[in-house]
Amino acid sequence: MTHLNHPAPRPATPDWHVTAFRGPRPGSGDPSPLDAVRELRARILFDHGRRPDFRRADGTHVDDQALDFGAWHFIARQSPGGPPLGYIRLSTPDAGVPYQSREFLGSERYEELLAAEGFPADGVFEHSRLVVEHRARKLGLGQYLNALAVGAAHHLGARAMIGTSGTKDGQDRFHERFGFRPVPGTRRYVPQYTEDVVIMLHRVTDGAGRHHDLVTRLRDEFPVITAGPATPDPAPQARGTAPVTLTGAPSPERDVWQPVLHTAGRALDALLASGDVREVHDTIDDQLTELVRSREPRCRDAAEIERLKDDQVAGVPRWAYGTWAWYPWSGRLVHVLPREEFRLVRTDRNRGRIERPEQRRLFGKRIGIIGLSVGNSAALTFALEGIGGAYKLADFDDFGLSNLNRLRGGVHDLGVNKAVLSARQMFEIDPYLDIEIQRDGLNPDTIEEFFRGGIDLLVEECDTPWVKIAAREYARDLGIPVVMDCNDRGMLDVERFDAEPDRPLLHGLLGDVKSVDLLELGHQEKVELILAMVDAGRISPELAASFGELGRTLSSWPQLASGVALGGALCGEAARRILLGRPCESGRFYTDLGEQLHPSRNVYAGAR
Repeated sequence: MTHLNHPAPRPATPDWHVTAFRGPRPGSGDPSPLDAVRELRARILFDHGRRPDFRRADGTHVDDQALDFGAWHFIARQSPGGPPLGYIRLSTPDAGVPYQSREFLGSERYEELLAAEGFPADGVFEHSRLVVEHRARKLGLGQYLNALAVGAAHHLGARAMIGTSGTKDGQDRFHERFGFRPVPGTRRYVPQYTEDVVIMLHRVTDGAGRHHDLVTRLRDEFPVITAGPATPDPAPQARGTAPVTLTGAPSPERDVWQPVLHTAGRALDALLASGDVREVHDTIDDQLTELVRSREPRCRDAAEIERLKDDQVAGVPRWAYGTWAWYPWSGRLVHVLPREEFRLVRTDRNRGRIERPEQRRLFGKRIGIIGLSVGNSAALTFALEGIGGAYKLADFDDFGLSNLNRLRGGVHDLGVNKAVLSARQMFEIDPYLDIEIQRDGLNPDTIEEFFRGGIDLLVEECDTPWVKIAAREYARDLGIPVVMDCNDRGMLDVERFDAEPDRPLLHGLLGDVKSVDLLELGHQEKVELILAMVDAGRISPELAASFGELGRTLSSWPQLASGVALGGALCGEAARRILLGRPCESGRFYTDLGEQLHPSRNVYAGAR
C-alpha cells in the first residue's frame, strides 16, 4: 500500500454543545431562561470581587439589562447535561431596545458614527456580554462563542456590528482578530467594569479576519441551532424558548481534500470491506486501450491492441495493475493507470500544441495561487492542461451560495473552504498532483510559509490590498513571475520579476507603496486603492458604476462566470508561455469580449 499526501493529524478540539433562545418581549413569555443567564453572567463578571458591582449585598449576583428582551442568547456546555461554561448575547435592531454602545456614546454621537460609516441603523447588530468560566478559556470557548455571535449576525443580514470592549486583558485585540476595529476617541474608563472600555466596529463585507473560516461555518449552522426561521422573528415568544442542542465540532468530510492512493493488497481489501466505499470506478481496461493508441496511433487491429495491453501489464492481473485512488469526501474508489502512463494518456491530445518534452517540463513546475474564486478557474485550467505538477493554494474564505454564479462547484460543496474545494477538484482530475493548501489565507504570520520551498510562478487573485502588495514584494525578492486576471474587460497583468528584478509593483500604478502601509486601511481607502490598481480610466462602465454601490445596493462587485472562465484561459496561456520560455513580456493586456463581438469585427459581415 502507498500513501501519498496523507493529511497531517489536527489537534483535538472540544465538542461545544450550544443551546440558544430568543428572549421574550417585556411582560410576555417565560422569564426564567433570562433569569438563569443573568445570574450566570453576573457570577462570571464578578470574578471573585474584581467587579464588585455585579454582586448584591445578600451575596446573590445580578446583571439585569433591558437588552436581554428580544435578543438572542447562546449558552455553551462541554456536554449536553453539563454545567454552562460560557455565554454570549446578540442584539438585533428589530428588538427596539437601545444598544449598550448607544448608551455608552449617547444617541447623538452613536447616530453620527453610523452615518459617517454609511450604515443604516436597521443593518447594525450588537453582540455583548461574552463571558467564559476560567477553566474553559484555554479550550477556545471564548473564540468559539464570539464567532457564533458574529456568524449569527451575518446570517440574519447584518451590514455591520458594533459593541463595547474592555481593554485591560486585551479584549479589544481579541475582537480585532474577528475583523473589528476600535473607533478612535471612544475609549474611556467605566467604573462598573473597573477598566477602560472602547467602541469596536465590524463591517460584514470586510470579512471576519483570522477567524473567518470559523465564523462562516457557524453562520451556516445558525439555522440548526435555532431550529426556526433564519430571519428575526417579530414575535419570538410565539415560538417559545425551548433550547436546541448543536455540536460544535466540524464534520470530518468538510476538511478532507487529499486522496489516499492504494496498490492492490490488504489495505485495499480492508477499505473495500469497511463500508465506506460508496462507488467503485474501474475502467482500467479502457485506459490501457487508450495508452496503446497514444503510443501507437496507427494501430487499429483489435488483436494487436490486446497483445500490447498484455505486454504492458506484464502478467499482473488487470485489477491489480496501477493505482486505486480513494476520495474520502465523495466515497469513490477509482482505478487509474500508474502515474507516468496516466499523464501520458491524459495529456495526449495536448500534442501538436504542447509536445511531450514540454509536458514533462511543465509537470516539473510548482505554481502558487492566492485567491480561489477567480483563481479556481486558473487552478482547474492549469490542472487540466498539465501546467504544473505541484501547487500551493491559499484562501481563507468558504464556498457560499453567491459564489455559484462563477465558481465551479455544487450545492453539496457549500460551506467548504475554497482552497479545499479547489484541491479536491484538481485531485479528481489528476490524483498524482502534489498540492499544499493554506486555509487561513495569507497574513503577516503565514505569508512566509507560503513562499517557502520555492514557487516557479504565482497567480494572484485576492481582493485584499495588503495581500496583493505583500505577495508581489515576496515574488520580486525571489524572482517569481506573477500573473493576475482582473475579471473585467479580459484584463491580464503580467509581471516578469524573474527577468526584471527591479520592476515596480503593479507597473508603478501605486507609486512606491509598501505592504506595511496597507494593514489598517478603512473601507473607502481600500476601494480607492483597488481603483488605482485596475486603472480606473480603463475599467468597464459597469464595474466603474458598481464601486459607488458597494455596501448599498451591491454586496460586492459584479463578476460573471464567462469572465472568470476567460480569466482562467488567459492565466493559463501566459503561464505556459512563461514556464516554457516562450515570448510573454511584462504588461497589461485586454481581451475585451464586448469589443471582440462588436459587429465591426465580423469577418463574414454581409455574407448570406
